[in-house]
Amino acid sequence: MSRALPKYNKRRVAFIGGAAAVALSGTVIAGFALAGETSKSNGTSARTLASPGTITCPDVRSKLPAIPASARAEVDRNLALLNTQIQEANQRLVNTVGQGGPNFVQNAILGPLKDKRVATVNRIATAIGRTAAKPQGLDALAPCALNRAGTNAGGGAKATPAAPAQQQGGGNTGNAGAGNNANAGAAGTISCPDVTGRLPAIPASARAEVDRNLAQLQTQINEANKRLVDTVGQGGPNFVQNAILGPLKDKRVAALNRIETAIGRAAAKPEGLEAFATCTLNK
Repeated sequence: MSRALPKYNKRRVAFIGGAAAVALSGTVIAGFALAGETSKSNGTSARTLASPGTITCPDVRSKLPAIPASARAEVDRNLALLNTQIQEANQRLVNTVGQGGPNFVQNAILGPLKDKRVATVNRIATAIGRTAAKPQGLDALAPCALNRAGTNAGGGAKATPAAPAQQQGGGNTGNAGAGNNANAGAAGTISCPDVTGRLPAIPASARAEVDRNLAQLQTQINEANKRLVDTVGQGGPNFVQNAILGPLKDKRVAALNRIETAIGRAAAKPEGLEAFATCTLNK
């Protein structure tokens, strides 16, 4: 009896020690697994943050002349929109990492941003020009660039209005364009609202500029239709909206603003033409 008890105790100690070893091994294995997963997660986050880069735009504020007091509020509002749009473009840059083809960033982010900035700096120039010499050449500050190093200069962009009833005709009807008929059926065409029929009487002094911008509206549609054909099958489900219709809308906003400004120099300035900026894909 006295010899059996030590054997029992030895077996008990061995059993407990083995169980503890198994538990410890499990803890170590789990620790290594968790460490590996954490490392993997941190690596993914680091790659996601590092790979897109940031968008750099020319500074607009420093290039402006003295701003009349009557224009200050409107100019400040549009300068703020420029900064907001850069932030939105940078966020989209992060959210779309790995999407689209090699030209995705240019077509879906930098291109639309440039068009929005053109419209915004035009509004700034118009606001100043109402009571002082209108600044020229601000459009040159519109293009932005992708900076892989991760720095971002000042700049910004604008908010665009939207949403008309769609109709064809009046110099703004989508068409496939010469040389694109082979793929037109697959690509569809773009339809935009008529602008010509919505304009008031155009002063003689504004006729040339208005006609030039109306022609530009049609050229923009032709170019968008050609791009529609050339990019059939590219990108994801939102490619057409992001890379074609969105940029087209922004370009139309800028052209319509120029038309309003041209008429407004010699007559009552028409308002609300931006409502005719949005176009649709017509399958």
